[in-house]
Amino acid sequence: QEQLVESGGGLVQPGGSLRLSCTASGYTLDYYAIGWFRQAPGKEREGVSCISSSDAGADYADSVKGRFTISRDSAKNTVYLQMNSLKPDDTAVYFCASGSSYFCELHPQGYQFWGQGTQVTVSS
Repeated sequence: QEQLVESGGGLVQPGGSLRLSCTASGYTLDYYAIGWFRQAPGKEREGVSCISSSDAGADYADSVKGRFTISRDSAKNTVYLQMNSLKPDDTAVYFCASGSSYFCELHPQGYQFWGQGTQVTVSS
């Protein structure tokens, strides 16, 4: 059964770091574009970062450029989102999703399969 599972969320102080993981079972992530999205209470889901199939490229929202890094570990069938210099505005539920397009995009409409999300809270 195909499944995407996010992990690594938690409570962190401003300026701190977290690494989120998106692990798949039942299919190989290398062949898919993978996106990270987040949704804060009362706000729409927004694209944070994405990585294209076969690592053909990556993209970041302006709000996270220079602070977040997306990467793949093919051996572990996992995509990571390293988040540094976290701010209270980064607080949200973070989701990963896979899409069949070769190149990734930061729009949720481009993704067909979603994980359940992991909570990230940035607070002192």
